[in-house]
Amino acid sequence: MWREESAERSLSLLVALLSICEWVCEDVKSAWSGGSAKTSHPLKVSTMDTFQLLILLLVSCTAASAHPHHPLSPCQVVQMDVFCSDLSLRNAPLNLPPDVQLLDLSRNQVQNLTLETLAYRTGYRHLSLHSNKIHFIQPGLFKDMTDLKVLNLSRNHLNVFALSKINIGPLTAVESLDLSNNGLYTGMSDYFLADSPSLANLSLNSNSITKIANSTFSGSFSLRKISLHNNVILEIEDGAFDSLHHLRELDLSKNSITCIIDFNLHNLEVLNLSKNSIEQFRSADLTKTYKLRSLDLSENKMPHFPLLPVESELEYLNVSRNQIQSVNNTENPDQQPNLECLRYLDLSYNQLSSISEEFFHCIHSLEVLNLSNNCISSFSFTNPKMLCNLRIINLSYNSLRSLTFRKNTLQSLEELFLQGNYLTTLDHQIFQRLPSIRYLELEQNSLKICAPEQNHPQPSPTNQSLKDSLDCVSFYSVKNLHYLNLSENSLRSVPANAFVNTPLKLLDLSLNPGLEMDKDSLSGLEHSLSHLLLRNNNISSLKTDLSTLRCLKHVDLSTNQLTTLPMWNKDASVESLNLQNNNLVTLDYSTILPLEHSLKTLYLGSNPLSCCSSLSFFHMVQHLSVVTPDIETVTCDHGDYSEPVNIAKVTPEMCQESDFPSHPITVFVILLVVLIVVGLLVKCCPLRKRKRNRSFSA
Repeated sequence: MWREESAERSLSLLVALLSICEWVCEDVKSAWSGGSAKTSHPLKVSTMDTFQLLILLLVSCTAASAHPHHPLSPCQVVQMDVFCSDLSLRNAPLNLPPDVQLLDLSRNQVQNLTLETLAYRTGYRHLSLHSNKIHFIQPGLFKDMTDLKVLNLSRNHLNVFALSKINIGPLTAVESLDLSNNGLYTGMSDYFLADSPSLANLSLNSNSITKIANSTFSGSFSLRKISLHNNVILEIEDGAFDSLHHLRELDLSKNSITCIIDFNLHNLEVLNLSKNSIEQFRSADLTKTYKLRSLDLSENKMPHFPLLPVESELEYLNVSRNQIQSVNNTENPDQQPNLECLRYLDLSYNQLSSISEEFFHCIHSLEVLNLSNNCISSFSFTNPKMLCNLRIINLSYNSLRSLTFRKNTLQSLEELFLQGNYLTTLDHQIFQRLPSIRYLELEQNSLKICAPEQNHPQPSPTNQSLKDSLDCVSFYSVKNLHYLNLSENSLRSVPANAFVNTPLKLLDLSLNPGLEMDKDSLSGLEHSLSHLLLRNNNISSLKTDLSTLRCLKHVDLSTNQLTTLPMWNKDASVESLNLQNNNLVTLDYSTILPLEHSLKTLYLGSNPLSCCSSLSFFHMVQHLSVVTPDIETVTCDHGDYSEPVNIAKVTPEMCQESDFPSHPITVFVILLVVLIVVGLLVKCCPLRKRKRNRSFSA
C-alpha cells in the first residue's frame, strides 16, 4: 500500500515539475523576444513567481529524498500483520503500516524493549518477541496498548530486568502472556503479573521457580490456564490458587513436588502433575464433587493408587510409571472411588501382580485400559454387565499364564494387546467370544494354531489325546478380526484352512524358525489379506500358494533360505516384495512377470545372485517403474570379475561371451543338434569303409 502511495506521489511531483519547466521556458522565450503579450498558459502569474514555485518544489523533493518511505523489504506483510523474524534486527522498522495489529520480531537481536523498539506504535493486538536478548523493558511501556491481547516474551533475559523490582504493567487487555525460558526464580514473576486483570493464559515454563506463594497470582484473578512445566517447584503455599475462581487448567509437570495431601481445587478441570516425586495424592474433601476431568500423575513415586473423591467427573487418569502395587484403598478398603465417567485409565509400568474384577465395578464408561509392563500373571472377566464400553485392553509385557473371558463379556472390545507374556494355553475359542475384536497382538508367547477339525472338540478326562488337542488357539471364524500378529511364538506349523471365515488384512508369522506351512494354510483369505509377513523363519521352500491371494499388496519374505521365487498369476496385485537375505541365485523372469504391472517396490539385497542367469529380471528392475530402495547393496557374481557387480550395471554385453548357454531351451537345442550330427557321422563312416574295400578288391 505504502509503496503504491509513494510511487503515485513521486509521479505527481515529477509531472508538476515538468509542467513548470515547460511554463518557465515559454516565459523565458517571451522575454527574449521582447514580446509583451500574455502567455498562453491558463495560470496568470509572473516569471518571478514561477521561479519561486520551482524552487519550493525542488526543496520539497530534496526534503522527501532525505526522508524516503523505505519499503519493508526484509519483513513480510500480510494485510495488517508484519513478520520480521530471523533478521538480526534491534528495532522494528520505522515505516510500519499505521494500522498494524500483529508484529513478529522473534529470533532477532532486541535487547531493550522500548517504544522506539516498537516503532512508536501502540495499536498492536499481538506482539511476538520470543528468542531475543531482552533484559530491559521501558516502565509503563504497555499502559497505552489497550488493544494488546497476546504478548510473547519467552526465551529472553527477563531475570535481569526483574532484579530492578519494577512492574512492567499495567497489562490492561493482555489475555495471553508467555514468560517461559527467562531464568526467572521465585518472586520474579510478580513484577510481570501484578497488574494484569484480563490475563487468562499464562506460561512460566522452563524457569527456576521453587515456590508458589499466596501473592504470586494476586494481580491476575482472571487466569484460566497456568503452565509451570519444568521448574524446580518444591512448595506450594496453602491457598496459592484459591483466588483463581476461573482456573480450569494447571500444569505442574516436571518439578520436584513430593506430596499432594489436600487437593481442593474443585473447579479445576485439567491437572498435570507428571514427572515429579509425588508419593501420595489425596483430595481434601472426599465427599465433595470435583469437576476434574483429566489427572496425570505419571512418572512419580506413588506406592498406592491415588485417593480420589468418591464423586468425580474424571474421564482421563494416568498413573503409569509409579510404584503402585495395589489399586485398593489402603486407608479405607470399603471406600472405592466412583469413577463412573472414567474413559481412559493407564496403570502401565507399575508393580501390580494382580487386579481384581471388583475394581472395575463402578467404572461403567471405560474405553481404554492399559495394564502393560506389570507383573500380572492372571486376568479374567466374567461379568457381562461390566466394562460394556471397553474398546482397548493392553496387557502386554506382563507375566500372563492365564487369560479368561466368559461368554458375553467385553462385547465392544476391538483391540487386545497380549505380546510379551508366557501364554502357552488358552481356551481355544476365546477370541470367537469377542464379536468386535479387530486387532490382536500375540507375539512373543508360545501359542499353537488349531486345525479346523479341532474347533468343536468334546473334552473327556480319560481321553489324553483330546486334551492335547485343546492346547491350541482357534482363529477360525473370528468374524471381524483384521490384524493378527503371531510372530515369535515358536510356531512349528500353520494348519490348512486355519483362518477360514476370518477376514484378516494383515498376518504376521515372522520369527518362527522352522515354520511349516501347508499349501492351503492361507485358504479363506483370498479376498481380504493385503499384508503377509514371513520374515526370519528359515523357510527354504514356500509351499503355500500365494497366487490365490488377490488382494495381497505387501509381502515380506526376508531373512529366509529361499532359492526360488513364489509363483504368481496375472491377477496378482503385489506392490511391495521383500526378498532380502535369502539364497536366491537365479531370478526367473517368467516367475515374476505377472507382477510387472503391479510391483512398485522390491528389496533384493544380500542374495548370492548370478549376473548372467537373471538378465531379463535385471532389465525389468532397471527400466520399469520398480523402486529398489536397497539397489546400492544388490550385487551379483560374474565369472570375469573378481568383485561382485551391482545389478544396475549389468548389461547383456557382459554375458555374450559366456562359456556355455544357460537357458534350458538353448541347452536342449544344442544337445539335440550334437546328437543328430553324431548320428549322421556314425551312419556315414561304415559306408565309406565299404567303398574303400571294394576299390582294393579290383
